[in-house]
Amino acid sequence: MTMDIRPNHTIYINNLNEKIKKEELKKSLYAIFSQFGQILDIVAMKTLKMRGQAFVIFKEISSATVALRSMQGFPFYDKPMRIQYSKLDSDVIAKVKGTFQERPKRPKLPKSTEDGKKKKNKDPNRPAVPGFGQPSLLNNVNVEQPPNQILFLTNLPDETSEMMLSMLFNQFPGFKEVRLVPNRHDIAFVEFANEMQSAAAKEALQGFKITPTHAMKISFAKK
Repeated sequence: MTMDIRPNHTIYINNLNEKIKKEELKKSLYAIFSQFGQILDIVAMKTLKMRGQAFVIFKEISSATVALRSMQGFPFYDKPMRIQYSKLDSDVIAKVKGTFQERPKRPKLPKSTEDGKKKKNKDPNRPAVPGFGQPSLLNNVNVEQPPNQILFLTNLPDETSEMMLSMLFNQFPGFKEVRLVPNRHDIAFVEFANEMQSAAAKEALQGFKITPTHAMKISFAKK
């Protein structure tokens, strides 16, 4: 069935844990899916018909494709996610929000000029790509800290939860546990089985944005 649905900016996720509050669900989805590209919106509803389901709308179709392949069956709040492309350019979202009108963009010329603007806007972001090199500068700063199987995270947003960090780090082999610091929301420790595994996770998630304003800083914990 999923073969009939062509690639789309929007992915449809179901089999989500229905006990999770809507706001926490959206934050957690953002935390794990923003690594694949810019997210325009996340729609999750608590109506009887829509429970356990969500839509993640990416700016680029390529981001949606990588997210779908990478996260298919990912254990999210103890239930494997089922992901497919949304049917017909987010019809459900258009109905829910009354604003999401991507489909008319082909016949209407003004829309295609907007598309042109979007493409132009992409270019200013291009120089920002070397900015991804900045995390490696952070690595250099932390060189004096010898490798450790325990990582020290800083610059975390207030709403960070143990579950959110666990979902981010348990994608990496050797993950053992997350330890939050009482009365401090901005820092946490993550333990791996060995130093090589902690180093791989540190490299991959250095500078990862849990929210649009908080880029996580990761160093080896002091021994």
